[in-house]
Amino acid sequence: MLLCLPCSIMADDYLEITAPGNRQPQLAIARPIPLSGSANTELAKAIADILAFDLTLSGKFTIMPSPPAETKTGIRSGEFDLAPWQTAGANLLVKSGYIDNGQTVTMEFRFFDVSRGKELAVKRYTGKRADHRKIAHMFSNDILRSVTGEAGPFTGKTAFVSTASGTKEIYLMDYDGYNVQRLTKNGSINLNPDFSPSGKELIYTSYKRRNPDLYRRELLSGSEARISSHPGINVTGAWSPDGSRIALAMSKDGNSEIYTISKDGKNPARLTHNPAIDVSPAWSPDGSRIAFVSDRLGKPQIFIMNVDGSHVTRLTTSGAYNVSPRWSPKGNTIAYCRQEGGFQIHVINVDGSNDIQLTNAGSNEHPRWSPDGRFITFSSTRGGKEGIYVMRSDGTGQVRVSRGNNADSHPTWSPWW
Repeated sequence: MLLCLPCSIMADDYLEITAPGNRQPQLAIARPIPLSGSANTELAKAIADILAFDLTLSGKFTIMPSPPAETKTGIRSGEFDLAPWQTAGANLLVKSGYIDNGQTVTMEFRFFDVSRGKELAVKRYTGKRADHRKIAHMFSNDILRSVTGEAGPFTGKTAFVSTASGTKEIYLMDYDGYNVQRLTKNGSINLNPDFSPSGKELIYTSYKRRNPDLYRRELLSGSEARISSHPGINVTGAWSPDGSRIALAMSKDGNSEIYTISKDGKNPARLTHNPAIDVSPAWSPDGSRIAFVSDRLGKPQIFIMNVDGSHVTRLTTSGAYNVSPRWSPKGNTIAYCRQEGGFQIHVINVDGSNDIQLTNAGSNEHPRWSPDGRFITFSSTRGGKEGIYVMRSDGTGQVRVSRGNNADSHPTWSPWW
């Protein structure tokens, strides 16, 4: 359990943080120092590296490569001199310190506007030693909030499919690839995990009873329930924004159609009525519409319908094979995959305009948004075996976060954790 001690975030300052000209602010991250007790260089390096990774990915800053020499190295105003940082060209500065008590750790973070000599944010956390990564991610979130008015998503988890055990099982990890935890251990094929809006449950399809059935799993207890097991497919499940319903594709009536069910698998409602194959439903953030994939025109394309199945309209009009839609959290765009040799990730406005390709290396699939809409996680073959990557919503900053040599795919980003 983490304890956040009294702190302050001066959010009103975020509109004022600028750098000369049009360049990004130069952000310096000082090496964390012990506030008492002995130094832990491994912990200090990990904290600095986490902050640098998160804030580089944000695209809001240029991270300074090395700090200047300091004669005073405290972290609080008055304990150190800002002049060396100003001379080095820093616009913003993160100072931090820690107390490592073995089983527990206390971390204090301070964020400064160097040019004005003003402290923008300060937080102090106490938690288990194993929580040091989460604590650093929490302050990265706070830094983004102080400069943009909206917190970052860096404490999020990613659920994904991996072949690390020899079969396709569901795993959980931090968004940046650390703290990997295996969830399923059934030795079968498990696919398409999706988080509940609370982040406390997952749904996924498993073949562990030989039929592709849909399961719901509680993350804390590990308890599972099979919630859709009709003959044929029960696949591509997606939670509604309020957590009360699940949309999925089922073929219980012959061909694959889109249905919704309650979270316990009851009260099925069929939404599509077409001899074509309809799969991969994705809810709009307000729960009023669903995007899905259908080959009713001969090749898979993306369509949008009202949540009751009415008013079906075609979204994608370019490309012969478009799949895997996912609505952005802000509701204005949809990410999807287009087959162009391999698959490439695109984003498109919900009115069908401004279709933009974001990836071009390897084959890229399963795009899923971060809860704030700033980033997209996806799988890619660009490094050989399929791995998990993260990029900004405009396609920049693409970076691999998978850390093993296994085939990893089907990522999905949790709500705020």
